[in-house]
Amino acid sequence: MLRRDLMTAEIQKLAQVLARIMGLKLEGKLEEADDLFKESLPKEFEITEEELLYYPNEEFNTLIISKEFPAEKLDMFSQFLYADLTSFQQTERNKLIAEKLQLIYQMLEEQHHIISMTNMDRQKKIQQYL
Repeated sequence: MLRRDLMTAEIQKLAQVLARIMGLKLEGKLEEADDLFKESLPKEFEITEEELLYYPNEEFNTLIISKEFPAEKLDMFSQFLYADLTSFQQTERNKLIAEKLQLIYQMLEEQHHIISMTNMDRQKKIQQYL
């Protein structure tokens, strides 16, 4: 029970950070939103921006597996990455994040048996983007 309560509290905290990032984007404070995103990666997910962007997909997949994120946290990580892609501008950074995001969706489906309509819709958008 205690572990579940801790996970719920952590997910709520992550949701608040994500809401803050999205709010900053809506306000047009893109640089501040980007800074908060970059700060949140190592703090909340123990992943650096360099690992996210420059690890080959296989190494990134191994890294995520080694973190042993519960399904809820992995799903929240996917939401963070998707929020960073909302513009879908054709940049190398977005392409790299989109590829990693596809790996996370695949992991949610195959290892955690989680399939959501939201994630399926996002996967389709990412596939069209790539």
